[in-house]
Amino acid sequence: MKKAITIIVLIISFLILYFLQVNFFSWFTIAGIKPNLFIIFVLFISLFAGMKIGISFGILIGLFLDIIIGKSIGASAIMFGVIGLIGGYFDKNFSKESRLTIMLMVIGSTCIFEIGNYLLQIIQLSIYIEILPFIRTLLIETLYNAILTIILYPIMQKLGYKIEDTFKEQKILTRYF
Repeated sequence: MKKAITIIVLIISFLILYFLQVNFFSWFTIAGIKPNLFIIFVLFISLFAGMKIGISFGILIGLFLDIIIGKSIGASAIMFGVIGLIGGYFDKNFSKESRLTIMLMVIGSTCIFEIGNYLLQIIQLSIYIEILPFIRTLLIETLYNAILTIILYPIMQKLGYKIEDTFKEQKILTRYF
């Protein structure tokens, strides 16, 4: 029951982030470029809820975004799934206590997502490669995501540990003599 409520809360959080992404951040752009809140969200889910849930949410979020606003179906779903996988790897190998570590995870995830998504778009849509505009967009979006991560880190950490308690049950095997 507790897991179902947490999943419903995550879905509502996604809808709020979608509203913010589409409406609020369209007014607050840097050189016409918006942050990608969904990268931070999928990374957050996979860091605190685990790799399987992170990959699942990543694919579902990617499919939803591909259907609603995408040019092709599948590219974002694949890349958000990869972000979920990366977040699960980071969860096992890095600390979530440091703001700098989380910020570096978001920077790396943003770069991987955007490069992979761009390459998949090139393959699927046969578009021309424009390196300089892509690099400009990548740098600004990465900077924007890093700044938002620094600002939102305390909220992410508090909610994250509650999600972690729900999904990652500590099963301690003890032996009594």
